[in-house]
Amino acid sequence: MTVSRRGIFGWLMFDWATQPVFTLITTFIFAPYFAGRFMEDGVAGQAYWGYATATAGILIAVLSPLLGSIADITGRRKPWIASFSVLLMIGALLLWFSEPLAPGGSHTSAIFLVLGAYILVTIGAEFSTVFTNAMMPDLVPPERLGRLSGTGWAIGYAGGLVSLVIMLGFLVASPESGKTLLGMVPLFGLDPVAAEGTRATGPLTALWYLVFVLPLFLFTPDSAKRQSMSFAKAARQGVSDLITRVKRARQDRPLFLYLLAHMLYVDGLIALFAFGGIYAQSVFGWDTTKLGIFGIFLTITGVAGALIGGRLNDRLGSIAVIKGSIIILILSSIAILSVEKTAILFVVPVSTSVAELCYYLIGGVIGAAAGPLQSASRTYLAEITQPHERTGAYGLYAMVGKVTSFAGPLAVGLLTFISQSQRIGISALIVFLVAGFIVLTFAAKSARQP
Repeated sequence: MTVSRRGIFGWLMFDWATQPVFTLITTFIFAPYFAGRFMEDGVAGQAYWGYATATAGILIAVLSPLLGSIADITGRRKPWIASFSVLLMIGALLLWFSEPLAPGGSHTSAIFLVLGAYILVTIGAEFSTVFTNAMMPDLVPPERLGRLSGTGWAIGYAGGLVSLVIMLGFLVASPESGKTLLGMVPLFGLDPVAAEGTRATGPLTALWYLVFVLPLFLFTPDSAKRQSMSFAKAARQGVSDLITRVKRARQDRPLFLYLLAHMLYVDGLIALFAFGGIYAQSVFGWDTTKLGIFGIFLTITGVAGALIGGRLNDRLGSIAVIKGSIIILILSSIAILSVEKTAILFVVPVSTSVAELCYYLIGGVIGAAAGPLQSASRTYLAEITQPHERTGAYGLYAMVGKVTSFAGPLAVGLLTFISQSQRIGISALIVFLVAGFIVLTFAAKSARQP
């Protein structure tokens, strides 16, 4: 199947369309706002955010492999992408209703509304990604998969960068000065005191996604329809195919170990990005503008890392890139947790400005390593699966990436609650990264055996 440049462009634009979900909502703008200002208690906010992330992870883990199997049976992927895109946009729009608590007021119902909306956004983005990833091997020859995947991640990071600039330059203003990062009054009369610029993260993400996902539907070819059957019949067959696929994965030792490793290290990565901005807000008291600038820097390093990683993937192989990225993330996570407001490496006293600079630099390294890790991970799965089972395989891949994804955020949330320390809570993610690296080492050794 020969795919035009327009078709490849449409597929690449999906990463651009979805990135604000992770850049604006999950990491740099909305999550720190929720924990620090909306909840008014960083410890409780981090714990609640962890519970919501865990809930979304459980739902994705349970449903993604089944839906992937059904899509393999019926053939088409775009209808699934469209359905979950609607969930993403509805959830993002609902985030607008996260108004800060009025003095003496209570907003328990609003907390659950906001967390429910965040779960919808996460489910919509992750499920859409399952079906879009499955299109990848139909677009380019196997020897170009690494570059395609890396380019997609780079374009996604670039989309996150542009969306951050728009938010900080034109919408989010300091409550003290009333001006945005560019020294402007916020567009549309958004009130900084009511955090309307920050709350606009949700509607902007929904509109952004709607506009930029269109090339995927207009230009990128879908798989041909394979079978015509009712959803109930397809679901029954999908369950049967899923059970068979899981059994085969268990019999294929290298594949089984790889999926187990992926399950662990992605869990650590999810927790790292889910709580990195929240932790920075706690340590330095950064407002939305400073967190956004931090996000811009990480996004720039992420673009460079994804582009370089895609080419290293084609040259060195997926496993080498994955292992190298995990090592960098482990060391960087330890380093970033060693930074305090007036100290680095836990005990070395420094000024606050130096500590902030170190946090920036370490964060940049994390951004540069995350892109290659995710890009090489999805490329490797395409290398070891057959075309007729690819969507189901990516559903299984999403499942193992999510089946314990609730465990990382939940561990962070519970450990934070028990210790009443955000640093101790976040340290749990390092365990997942280390465990993933160890299992991946066994997977690589198993793959080399005759």
